Amino acid sequence: MTRLEILGIPQSTFVRTTRIALEEKGVPYDLTIARPQSPEILSVHPFGKVPAMRHGDFELFESRAIIAYADRVFDGPKLAPEDPRIAAAAEQWASAIAMSVFPNSFPYMREFAFPSGPDGAFDTAVIAAHWPAARANIAILDAALDGKPYLAGASFTLADMYALPVLAYLSGFPQSGAMMRDSENLSGYMTRCTARPSFGATVPPPMNQLRN
Repeated sequence: MTRLEILGIPQSTFVRTTRIALEEKGVPYDLTIARPQSPEILSVHPFGKVPAMRHGDFELFESRAIIAYADRVFDGPKLAPEDPRIAAAAEQWASAIAMSVFPNSFPYMREFAFPSGPDGAFDTAVIAAHWPAARANIAILDAALDGKPYLAGASFTLADMYALPVLAYLSGFPQSGAMMRDSENLSGYMTRCTARPSFGATVPPPMNQLRN
């Protein structure tokens, strides 16, 4: 069967979510590096966002649609749980992370990835302004993991595939990293998730390479 072509930048959390899903299912794919708003992305995604996908003559955009397509077309373990409650919980958290956790945390993460202070220094005022929103989202995810190993229950699901790339970035920044290490639920969760082969296979290059 024709390999999937994923278009985007590996540093994107949504590109990484898509790649984690494909790795978990064992789908053969190639990653074509294409920046948001580039002509190559705009030829598939009308809003210029990543990821986009080509599969032969079929084109698709948005991570959730790409993952759902791959789950239906390719052999391998199902990414969508059979149990309706677990499936609903996974969709709930995937949506919440995409629509709330990521956008609420992004301004905080962006300052560390692309410092806006003089001479490339971090702007501490920007960090201070956006840290409360990031902190609140970390606390929400920590509470959601109370008493269970993964966001939707006992198994690794789409919810975790969306959460992991965001949390991987947050774990590397000073305030958020310290909070996560001190959060018993999240610290154990990250140990479990980062041990998965799909995590290791999708580690992106440093953000500063995007400046080149």
